[in-house]
Amino acid sequence: MEGMEGRLEDGVCYRLHLAGEPRPSGETSQQRLEQILALLASPCGNYIWHNEPFNLTHVPARGEVPAHIGGVTNFGDNVDDEWFIVYLIQRVSKEFPDLVASIEDNDGEFLLIEAAEYLPKWLNPETSTNRVFFYHGKLHIIPLPQNPGEVSWLPVSNPTLPQALSLLATHSEKCLAAGPIREAVDKRIHSFPGKIRDNQHQAYCYVPAGIAAVLKHRPDLLAPAVQAFYLRDPIDLNACRIFKIFQPDTRVMTLVTFTKCLYAQLQQQRFIPDRRSGYTLPAQSDKHFKAHELGMKLAHGFEILCSKSSQPVAKTESGISTQSNPHWKGFLSSLTKSDYFKGELEGSAHYRELLRTAEIYFQQSVVKPESSSAFNPGENILHLLQTLCYSAEELKKEEDNLPPEDDNSWLVISPEELDHMLEEASGKKLLNSVSPEERYDLQEVTESMKAFVSKVSTHEGAELPWSSSASQVQFDVNTFTSALEKILSVESDDCDSDDIDDDDDFFDAESYTDERMQEGEPSTTETLENLRDYMKQMDLELASTNIGKSFTKVTEETGSDRSKTIVEAGNESETESERNVETHPVDVDLNLVQNLLQSYSSQTGLAGPASNILQSMGVRLPDNQEN
Repeated sequence: MEGMEGRLEDGVCYRLHLAGEPRPSGETSQQRLEQILALLASPCGNYIWHNEPFNLTHVPARGEVPAHIGGVTNFGDNVDDEWFIVYLIQRVSKEFPDLVASIEDNDGEFLLIEAAEYLPKWLNPETSTNRVFFYHGKLHIIPLPQNPGEVSWLPVSNPTLPQALSLLATHSEKCLAAGPIREAVDKRIHSFPGKIRDNQHQAYCYVPAGIAAVLKHRPDLLAPAVQAFYLRDPIDLNACRIFKIFQPDTRVMTLVTFTKCLYAQLQQQRFIPDRRSGYTLPAQSDKHFKAHELGMKLAHGFEILCSKSSQPVAKTESGISTQSNPHWKGFLSSLTKSDYFKGELEGSAHYRELLRTAEIYFQQSVVKPESSSAFNPGENILHLLQTLCYSAEELKKEEDNLPPEDDNSWLVISPEELDHMLEEASGKKLLNSVSPEERYDLQEVTESMKAFVSKVSTHEGAELPWSSSASQVQFDVNTFTSALEKILSVESDDCDSDDIDDDDDFFDAESYTDERMQEGEPSTTETLENLRDYMKQMDLELASTNIGKSFTKVTEETGSDRSKTIVEAGNESETESERNVETHPVDVDLNLVQNLLQSYSSQTGLAGPASNILQSMGVRLPDNQEN
């Protein structure tokens, strides 16, 4: 997609366009940008971005894409960052009714992937270009024309971006996405901004005093430090053989706020520090072992960042220069108008805290990380160490008044919790959540498989019968054979002559057969005779093998209690099996179910063809309880 080329795989691109033609007004595009940033200051101010922050800038017109406000964020391993950005973009489109928002990642229109179960059949990656937008806070999908009257205002092919923006401005109600599609997307973002706190984890860390002081002023610097440790290489660790910046003898206990993703990355990695580093750990039985281990890992991350940086540049107290940015004053004015400071008096402690947060957020959101030294985390850390006034003794005194840390039991997920998470994601009951009577039905298994096999596939793949009970596909062999022979003008032995109406408008089979014979081609009668001879020859060849013994036959037992026969089929004696081969026809349904169960059992709980096909059709088999 345009704007995503050259980006890392986990990147999301977002754009804000004016709906329809640009309208003259006294408001400049820069003022609009400042208003948008002020709107998002509260949810974004203390947000810890995993990799790159949300950012907006002016993008000039290029080709058919008009000038707009947009940005690109690489969210790395934390997909919650991507959905938080979806929430931000949706909120902007709601608060600014004249703006149309689009958002894509390397998978394309990933919002449609979330609602794939409810999409119309015509909507696919090829037909979704310039069709999916947020407008007035709601998801819109520009449809295809369904009748001649709609062709006058709906393009048959993919619309251009200007066409799409004009359509939304003039026919927004007709472009509103279906309710289930909107609900599927809203389900992922409705918990924001409250989910921000739910995604955080506070833990005790025994770290050098300098790190504790830096994180108090710049909690966002935690993410690059964790990433530096998590992605370390042998060259990085050379800087940690002997610590030059964060000596271990200055360590204090502090409470650090992580995102759950960052905490898991730091906690789950086993690491033994170099003996020369001076970092030692207590016994694992020590109640503060985890805090010592986390602090040691954080210290390595911070040391690696500083080792890669030159001496710090002149910046403000927050570590970022905002006064030199010509748009800072306008942004600050927009913050005041949006009540960002909540009535706090200018100069008060809370006001200064909010102002420092706003400075960090402004620089992150306006200037792209790769284009500014302000986003070099190592330089920011070095500068803060030189400018901050902190005392290791004072920090030690605070240890006794630290709030309790969060429980990290969420790192371990029980099978029941996993089932609950999957239920919430799919909206369907799982096998373990229903009673044994509701779990499966052998008749449903056979009918679903028959329906699947009877479906006609295309170059796009097979169409799965999601609900076999709602629309069962029946196949009558006799009717099929009779119809085939009627087409070939050859009646079968058991075909009723009344089935063919003399007035039916069929082609003249006799003349057609004569023409084929004149051309030297075999007649239809000869073709059927050859087919019968071929089948007889096949039967003779198979008669000398034991393949017939591998099938279960129709018996009185299978007619009365098929489920019981499935269980006991494997225990059937060879003598009885041989007798069935000779006296009874093959029970097709019974063999189908038996083979499916054997295939499912051989998967040993893993994904496989049997479970994948049946679950796609809404049939779920029980776990094998024999082991």
